[in-house]
Amino acid sequence: MAKQIEGVWDRIITAAKQEFLDKGYVEASLRTIAAAADTSTNSIYVRFGDKEGLFSAIVEPVLSEMIERFIRIQERFHRMSPEKQAEQMPKYADGGTSELIDYMYGHLDEFRLLLDSSYGTRFHNFVDELVRIEVEYTYKYMEAVGYSDKLGNALTEKLLHIVTTSRFEGIFEIIRHGMSRDEAFEYIELLSRYHRTGFIEIFGKGDK
Repeated sequence: MAKQIEGVWDRIITAAKQEFLDKGYVEASLRTIAAAADTSTNSIYVRFGDKEGLFSAIVEPVLSEMIERFIRIQERFHRMSPEKQAEQMPKYADGGTSELIDYMYGHLDEFRLLLDSSYGTRFHNFVDELVRIEVEYTYKYMEAVGYSDKLGNALTEKLLHIVTTSRFEGIFEIIRHGMSRDEAFEYIELLSRYHRTGFIEIFGKGDK
């Protein structure tokens, strides 16, 4: 098959990353990518189907792995006893965020593409899925440690969605601002304290 021709697949991916980073998905040209990869546009169609298929081949494996890691972090925490969750929440949440940041810095180009070059693709709102997972497990945490009086409140649902979205957008600013890994961890530590303080201020410390 076409993918077996040595080097062509990798050259297309490398050229496509640069083209998408430079121009964004909508303005990126398959002709330009093909020329940079020393191949034909038909070669791209055969391997990837279309332009979005090419974009997906670059970012989807990385995004899928991040989501899987995120769910594993949440599940490990949820399996703790309520007492352990209450005790370990700040430390565990910071550790989980650090794990995701390490992963992001290992795949910077892919996350730059997701954040700033994905308009016009199904990945444009990828943060929504992370927010959905975080809100789901936040409810589980609240129920476990004794915030049950807040769980049926429609305002709580809206507030959690808004502030969780804000938190993820804040996290991804480390990439948009080109921070070094060290700068990113310093920034995230402050951001986490900011959001955690607000959460406790609104919901209290629980009653268990």
